Amino acid sequence: MNIQALLLAAAGIVIASATPNSTAAALTSPLSNGLARTPPMGWSSWNMFGTSINETLIRQIIDAMSSSGLHSTGFQYVNLDDGWQRYSGARGNRSLEPDPEKFPSGIKALADYAHEKGFKMGIYTGPGEVTCAGYTASGGHEVEDAEMFASWGIDHLKYDSCCEYSNSPTKVVQEVVLKMSEALLATKRPIVYHACHCGWNDIWQWAASEGANQWRIGQDISDDYNYPGNRQGYYFDVLDMLDRGKDLARYAGPGHWNDYDMLVVGLDGMSTQLVGTGQSNVEYRAHYSMWAMVCSPLLIGADVRNLDQDSLETLLNKEIADINQDPLGKQAVVIHDGTLQVYTKQMVDGSYAVALLNRQGETRNISVSPEDFKWTKARVRDLWKHTEEGAFADNYEVEVIPHEAKILRLWEA
Repeated sequence: MNIQALLLAAAGIVIASATPNSTAAALTSPLSNGLARTPPMGWSSWNMFGTSINETLIRQIIDAMSSSGLHSTGFQYVNLDDGWQRYSGARGNRSLEPDPEKFPSGIKALADYAHEKGFKMGIYTGPGEVTCAGYTASGGHEVEDAEMFASWGIDHLKYDSCCEYSNSPTKVVQEVVLKMSEALLATKRPIVYHACHCGWNDIWQWAASEGANQWRIGQDISDDYNYPGNRQGYYFDVLDMLDRGKDLARYAGPGHWNDYDMLVVGLDGMSTQLVGTGQSNVEYRAHYSMWAMVCSPLLIGADVRNLDQDSLETLLNKEIADINQDPLGKQAVVIHDGTLQVYTKQMVDGSYAVALLNRQGETRNISVSPEDFKWTKARVRDLWKHTEEGAFADNYEVEVIPHEAKILRLWEA
């Protein structure tokens, strides 16, 4: 019995019988790679740097993540997004190669450096002729490219369709995802597989059975907490993403995760790639908290070499990271909806993580009750204050300022 199963058994939790979309089915799928038992945590280059990446920058990012405490908090993946490639345009007979000016030592040397520092290395490609930024992609060369990534020591692959298959039948998109999944498995190297497809074709219903470890549930995030409508008719803000994923908890679990897109904490409206004017520290903290609650992969998009103190303190909260990394792998669900929301997330030790989210523009009281968990009494801990709040037989009620998320941990008392 593996560690996951032992923890579940110790908590008296039994996974339900297999259905096409259940955790049990995904765990037993012949295409399961056995990876990402908890959501991947790390950093990705796109939001801040776009295609302006090179090996010196990535080494500095690795060093900064190590020295800042981010690595010890759980952030372990360092993922190259688009722009590492040498060639643009259709592939022809060429192989994928790293840009020799950006990466003169090659990707393998960079991966070796990451591994020596205790990190894992991710890379990016796509199933079409070209990537989102116009570089040569992997369509028709899945086996060749998967073998190359494995030989470089790659640990994570973002496979980005760039919404190219927006009008394609689901069967076509499934075949696209499956080709690279099978190619990665054939290499025998443990590579986490991210199927990035804008959340279209109800990808959450079938991606796990195709071998994907994570899949985007929507279009790109903007650096906004609550922007009216969708910027440019496309981007989702933080609350848009939460609403998009509100009914998708049953599709997430160990090894397969709903991906709410990269973290925008610390961008402060300065992203070179994303739209949005930035958020307050309260809003960024709520964003990070809620991504942890819903078991989204946590990939920092900011320049970790220059994070302000508030952003660093947010990302270094180990108690919040532990919610995301709980081995039970239960995505939070909404038990009280509206502009004042209560999310609950079952934890492996029998406790619950609770988010009290104020979506309004004025301070309001929000409460949670032991009755919500069929308890007579609950012990409460505030995970941002790092304080024990005592035991309560009635409602635990607290003021929540506009756009804040109070994050609690409750145990039966």
